[in-house]
Amino acid sequence: MKHRIKLLIICIALLGPLACQKGEIPNLNTPVAGDLVRRATKEQLATLVVGLESGTRLSIATYYDGVSILGREAYRFSGSEPRWTTEMMGTGELDNNTFYTTNPWTSRYRIVRQGYILIDAATNSAVLSAEEKKGYIGFAKTVMAHQLLMNLTMTWSNGIRTDVKDPEKLGPFKPDQAALTDIATLLDEAKADLTGSAISFPLSSGYTGFKTPAGMLQFNRALAARVAVYRQQWAAALTALNESFFNLNGAFATGVSHEFSGSSGDLLNPLYLPQNSPGEKRLAHPSYVADITPGDDRIGKATLRNDAPTLDNLTSNRDIWIIKTNTDFFPIIRNEELVLIYAEAKIQLTAFPDAIVALNRIRTGHNLPVYAGAATSAALITEMLRQRRFSLFAEGHRWVDMRRYNRLAELPNTRVGDKVWDKYPIPLTEAN
Repeated sequence: MKHRIKLLIICIALLGPLACQKGEIPNLNTPVAGDLVRRATKEQLATLVVGLESGTRLSIATYYDGVSILGREAYRFSGSEPRWTTEMMGTGELDNNTFYTTNPWTSRYRIVRQGYILIDAATNSAVLSAEEKKGYIGFAKTVMAHQLLMNLTMTWSNGIRTDVKDPEKLGPFKPDQAALTDIATLLDEAKADLTGSAISFPLSSGYTGFKTPAGMLQFNRALAARVAVYRQQWAAALTALNESFFNLNGAFATGVSHEFSGSSGDLLNPLYLPQNSPGEKRLAHPSYVADITPGDDRIGKATLRNDAPTLDNLTSNRDIWIIKTNTDFFPIIRNEELVLIYAEAKIQLTAFPDAIVALNRIRTGHNLPVYAGAATSAALITEMLRQRRFSLFAEGHRWVDMRRYNRLAELPNTRVGDKVWDKYPIPLTEAN
């Protein structure tokens, strides 16, 4: 992704700060932006795509740290930022006007707004074929849907705005299920656009294997499967899986990722911290190790430190070790999640033998014996959530999963007075 940050800066310079609040969005009919939307060259369109993809990486460390803390997967020890171990752990109240709320929220909406600009530029372009236009538009809508979903996972029943095309006439806030319906619709629109499209724009190595219209459709349908289980649309989840890159016997890591690099002008992975770091620390919650089955190779995601740091009466002797270098990719969605989505949908449709096959694929893939528990809905849901916990550790799922199954009360509080939040507040800039 060499020079992607530089190109992103160019995009933002052209288009202005694309946050999602009235008064902060510039008039897009300025001479520069207006000309770009009306008469973009292929080079300018490519720059918009690069900026769109690159921008999806901004503030992701803040997002994943936050949801991992709320889901009791992680502690974030920082000498310069005490709120990770106080407010985020339930001491005091979550702040609607601080970095852990506003930075990820604004970054995601910036990309949604930039996606609309790319759609308009591609639609009005005189240098693209009809198939190429469909490719740009389908890609933009797929990315926009994912960005909206990330914000919705934060605020959930507090809702998000899904209609933000006109910055002077923003749509209303919609809570979880209503917003998920809109996100699913956007993904379906993107599917229609990608069908019969041509992909003629650059993408990073994070999209390796998915840079064709067929591959982009598979990525789109994988996200649609995730949204479908959040909506409890179990049959729809299976349909989407069948159109995705889901492979019951395939490699767990296959999928689409954020790429990072040390190339000039690019971004290093902000989720990387070295093992045994004496300064900033990203630590596994002690319950991860306490609850894992002996012999499970996923213990390697929480490696033993040489010490056991303590901050604000929280202690852990395990580093989170899923990002092992500062140029490691970070998954957006991967096959291991899809196998677990398949298992979840099959459980909910009472196709227990199929579900057990999928759960055993996960178990044996991580050095565990096959499932020997009861073949009941309650037992299999617990097993599915357990496997999601260890397979998708610190990838942004545990808090969401426990919330959607009304199990947040099962998450541990180490300190008296701490509490598990069920949602973020709406940022103050939106409330105003």
